[in-house]
Amino acid sequence: MHDSLPEICVCICTYKRPEMLKRLLRELGKLETGGLFTYSAVIVDNDHEGSAERAVAEIASNSNIRMEYFIQPQRSIALARNTAVRKSRGDLVAFIDDDEFPDNGWLLCLLRTYRLYHADAVFGPVRPHFETAPPGWILKGRFCERTEYPTGTRVPWTHTRTGNVLMGRHLLEGQFPFDPKFPAGGEDVNFFKEKLEGGSVFVWCNEAPVQEDVPPARLRVSYFIKRAFLQGNVSARYYRTMDRFQDKAGSCMKSLVAFLLYTAMLPFAFLGGFHVFMKYLIKNTHHISRLLAMTGIVVVETREI
Repeated sequence: MHDSLPEICVCICTYKRPEMLKRLLRELGKLETGGLFTYSAVIVDNDHEGSAERAVAEIASNSNIRMEYFIQPQRSIALARNTAVRKSRGDLVAFIDDDEFPDNGWLLCLLRTYRLYHADAVFGPVRPHFETAPPGWILKGRFCERTEYPTGTRVPWTHTRTGNVLMGRHLLEGQFPFDPKFPAGGEDVNFFKEKLEGGSVFVWCNEAPVQEDVPPARLRVSYFIKRAFLQGNVSARYYRTMDRFQDKAGSCMKSLVAFLLYTAMLPFAFLGGFHVFMKYLIKNTHHISRLLAMTGIVVVETREI
């Protein structure tokens, strides 16, 4: 009976987070299938020392699903994801981050939406899970929350990522689906951007959330500023791949206008509270970083937390 069911391979790329990884693997063992699919897991350790091997072996020995462990020694999330794709089996591939964990109905809801809307990929919410109570300005500004949509909504490339996604294997054709030119992140958005421009259909499933750990180190002003610098740098790479000069020029002009506008607004933003000031400071930093990156100046290259 099981031979006729589609298999979903859950791909996980990890780097020095063994305790979080163990929690995720334990939760994967609890997933509901509704008798509609089977599933397995591929774990790719991006640490050349193999720091996750013991954690995987511990959970796999008592798990009811097949788990396979591999090492990608070169530090690159793009290469790690490519390794996961090459080692995966099955008709569909799901990605989830090592600092996330799903509800029991996670894959079942994604699969049902995938079939109902004849999609090429289905994305679900990533919601914050705070280890400690965050400062009030973070809650007021909703800085740890991400955009969500009603189920069935078409998803734009700007809101795609591999943190919570189910996709058909046909999307992953080719030896290196994720571009190694994005070693520190953004390779997933770039991948989905290209697929969407090629006619693929991406939809949203709001009934398939995962929770993402938000450690205390991510609750600081400095973290959000550094992240904005990194995202601005990564964002510039998307636009550097544009073929038409006017598209590149338009992107540059957009960031220049945004920089001037947000800079002018910052002195007045305090009137609305610190969370409002931070909102515009983050936006401004993003566009400053993008403009600098377009001229070859990179302020922040890697995400440390």
